[in-house]
Amino acid sequence: MNEKTSFSLVEYFKNKKKQKKKPETPKEQFISWVKTIFGAIIVVMFINGAAIASFVVPTGSMENTVMTGDFLFVNKFLYGPTTPQLIPFLNIPLPFYKFPGIKDPEKNDVIVFIYPGDRDQVKPSEFVYYLKRCVATAGDTLTIENKKLFVNGKEIPLAPNGRYDRELPIYPGDRQRTFPAGANFTRDNYGPIRIPKKGDLIQLTSQNIRQWDVFITREGHEVSSSSTNVYIDGKEVSEYKVERDYCFALGDNRDNSLDSRYWGFVPYDNVVGSPIIVYWSWDTNTPMGSFIEKIKSIRFSRMGTLIN
Repeated sequence: MNEKTSFSLVEYFKNKKKQKKKPETPKEQFISWVKTIFGAIIVVMFINGAAIASFVVPTGSMENTVMTGDFLFVNKFLYGPTTPQLIPFLNIPLPFYKFPGIKDPEKNDVIVFIYPGDRDQVKPSEFVYYLKRCVATAGDTLTIENKKLFVNGKEIPLAPNGRYDRELPIYPGDRQRTFPAGANFTRDNYGPIRIPKKGDLIQLTSQNIRQWDVFITREGHEVSSSSTNVYIDGKEVSEYKVERDYCFALGDNRDNSLDSRYWGFVPYDNVVGSPIIVYWSWDTNTPMGSFIEKIKSIRFSRMGTLIN
């Protein structure tokens, strides 16, 4: 590149800079402000989808591993980054694509996932993230006997910071609320149940279809039945081939957690990240108007806590 050419490029960029004038009128200033805010939102959306996101713990279902009011940084690259999943602040879900991750969920991972919906819901009433511990993965058989968790016949101890409410007896209720419908499992005596794995064949009858109709519908099919037959997409069937891998999620606060025992399996595709560290913690139930009490509720001892 000769001296003349170099000089011409310098003059070109100087002229471009001059041509870009600052907004002067109120209308121009407003348009500039909107563009800036919109651009910032787009950047936040892509960062949240692809790398690191922030998550605030709304309930005590994972105590004492994480506490209500903990603010967490979540690694979203581990299980596969995604395109933006929702519009910030408005909580409006967007169609998204999930890229391959480094690994699939594994037993004992603390996971953040898109809530699949209540037991009898094909879709949740709102888009929301849940935080639980993955205790079993696709192909495992899970059983809970008098609160003790077994996976593939091996007892799995409670997480080091997890807890039971020892004052609560073995609970006989919840048979009408637990997943799957009609199985008569309870919170403390559950299963055995196999965690669905892609390619599994589920035998279907008019007697057990109630346990599987929502599951199959969530995989994108229409289910109906008569007193003797089962139909999927209008075709009479006696079995169903599972199309995705799933895991089973429990809260570390085992007696006070609405989890897979109540609403079912979590598709691997719904798992969006794993919490890394607590960067802030305070009582979210204290209103911002009570400024002094809010400041007093800050839990400095929680900040910097690694989640495992």
